[in-house]
Amino acid sequence: MKFFVDTADVDAIRELHDLGMVDGVTTNPSLILKSGRDILEVTKEICSIVEGPVSAEVVAVDADAMIAEGRKLAGIAENIAVKVPLTWAGLKACKVLTDEGRMVNVTLCFSANQALLAAKAGATFISPFIGRLDDMNIDGLELISDIRIIYDNYGFETQILAASIRSANHMSEAAKIGADVATAPPNVIKAMAGHPLTDKGLAQFLKDWEKTGQKIL
Repeated sequence: MKFFVDTADVDAIRELHDLGMVDGVTTNPSLILKSGRDILEVTKEICSIVEGPVSAEVVAVDADAMIAEGRKLAGIAENIAVKVPLTWAGLKACKVLTDEGRMVNVTLCFSANQALLAAKAGATFISPFIGRLDDMNIDGLELISDIRIIYDNYGFETQILAASIRSANHMSEAAKIGADVATAPPNVIKAMAGHPLTDKGLAQFLKDWEKTGQKIL
């Protein structure tokens, strides 16, 4: 499973990229706001750090304006994936931009029917939101499973990009289901390394090592 990091914080992206933990980046208007930077400037810098897809989201709501914004964003770098919402207008924009040879990430997916439409429109990525469904007491991971079954049934090439990930458990479960990609905030990716038994074992090793009175350096 590919790891995308869901942030516009270039320092966090660099840190994870240097560890080989970043295959791509996803951004959205909320993350751009949090960065406090100009969308074109920060997106260009991210694209210079990461070789894989960098999702940059349109903010228009009608198809023609989405297409125009998508072309503008795609001009930033060759690895831009234009992010459009899963609305009828977004699907129209997806079809046009895909036909032009651009990567398109269709976001805000909350049903298998929506994912099926996105695949038919030629989306490069479909982004089902796990955490937001969980917030409504609906199993977000079940949606990932449903989409995987449908896509495999018909050989759709659209990649399932598990999004709205809130925990390390979401990451491992999405991987078991067969999501092609998972995008998560930096803190969630780092949390995957943690386990209380690891901490306990390390504490014991260090305690015993101190008793030896030895040094390695």
